[in-house]
Amino acid sequence: MNFIVISIVVLYLGMMLFIGWYSSKKIKTNEDFMVAGRRLGPIMMAGTLAATEVGGGSSLGVVEKAYGEWGMSAVWYVLTMAITFIILAFIAPKLRRAMVKTVPEYFRKRYGEAPAAITAIVMILPLIGLTAIQFIASAVVLSVMTGMSYKLAVIIVTVIVTTYSVLGGLWSITITDFIQMILIIVGMILVVPFALDKVGGWDVVKSTIEPAKLTMSGGIGVGKIIALVVMYVASFAVGQEAVQRYYAAKDERSAVKGSLIAAGVYILFAFIPAIIGLATKAMVSKGIIDGTAILTNGARYALPTLAMQIMPPILVGLLFAGLISATMSSADSDLLGAGSIFSNDIYKVYINKEADDKKVLRVTQGTMIVIGILSMIVALTNTKSIITVLMFSFTLRAGGAFIPYVVGHYWRRANWSGALLSVIFGSLVVVLVEKNVINFFGLDPIFPGLLVSLIVFVGCGFIFKHGKNEQQTVE
Repeated sequence: MNFIVISIVVLYLGMMLFIGWYSSKKIKTNEDFMVAGRRLGPIMMAGTLAATEVGGGSSLGVVEKAYGEWGMSAVWYVLTMAITFIILAFIAPKLRRAMVKTVPEYFRKRYGEAPAAITAIVMILPLIGLTAIQFIASAVVLSVMTGMSYKLAVIIVTVIVTTYSVLGGLWSITITDFIQMILIIVGMILVVPFALDKVGGWDVVKSTIEPAKLTMSGGIGVGKIIALVVMYVASFAVGQEAVQRYYAAKDERSAVKGSLIAAGVYILFAFIPAIIGLATKAMVSKGIIDGTAILTNGARYALPTLAMQIMPPILVGLLFAGLISATMSSADSDLLGAGSIFSNDIYKVYINKEADDKKVLRVTQGTMIVIGILSMIVALTNTKSIITVLMFSFTLRAGGAFIPYVVGHYWRRANWSGALLSVIFGSLVVVLVEKNVINFFGLDPIFPGLLVSLIVFVGCGFIFKHGKNEQQTVE
């Protein structure tokens, strides 16, 4: 069985590397590398948007949470993404119209260098954690599939993802994302009938799992659902790996359509991993499958363990290729986002202002390699839940940057002091609440972070005057 499974996955990984090499032939400028020459139509937009956010958290992570404390309500981790991209469709024309390559570049055009510099730092740090989480999820699949050590699997995944991302930039990432989106949806769908057949049907699952975990809110709670919506809207609106797609759309209409189609994909996908997680829990409880690996290594091993025990080798190979592709499609985008921000908003602005386009491109690629190595180190030492780390990374960058970024497109009184202070204080509050240094009525860190950011931003807008340069983007 392992030979067939490994052969399918190796073939897939080889194809990803080939796409990276092929795409590198089409890269002539830094704009080609960062935003694919701004030529993405709605279908390619939707594919790359969906693949970017359907990663380790939305596949292995949802199975893990459904298996554990969230139950069926784990679907909200994906459904709230759909809500987010419907909302983002309304501001997509503004994002595309800004004609920038990165979020900090928008801050620099709208507010000046100081807010842009702080935003660049706040954006890069979470991208290391986000990339690491995707490496972790890919390595879990690879280690279960092959029997190799988890650490060796992390190293292999890091090398492959970093290589094809560095070679082709957003061109290669968009093409691989489209393939990866198809693979993960098909692979996960194939698991469901085998899982339900093995456990004896959905009625057996319902009789085995406690009733509260079969509801849409019993495990996660209404408060957490609201927090997820707020977190995703705020985070994806400023997340470089997401908005870079809107910047790359060939026009405003493509950006809107791509966002709405991606939302539809999320709605279709949401229930699949949750059902798989519940079926796995029922099978382990009844002794139908051997849950030793899950009990030993944690619930993140639930999906690969289930697949290896109940599915034919060819389908297991397709599923594992899909799982690895889901996590890789998020990791490559995080790498590109970090590389783009450093080269475009730190290196070009502060280190080498005379750097030509080719030099900036090389720095982008070099930064991606460094971020890949740092993320690999985090992945080798991290033991926390996939979704827990993802949620904190999303919250950190959203807490301070969301208000000045989105509101700045519409509000003429927005100014550099408000942008600078709201990013600093909003992000600081998120960290303090997350680390329990302060408590804000027991709410998730995103709420006090956004509230403080909003108060500071609006207050500065009315207290201080804005300069002419702070009007150019909104006009």
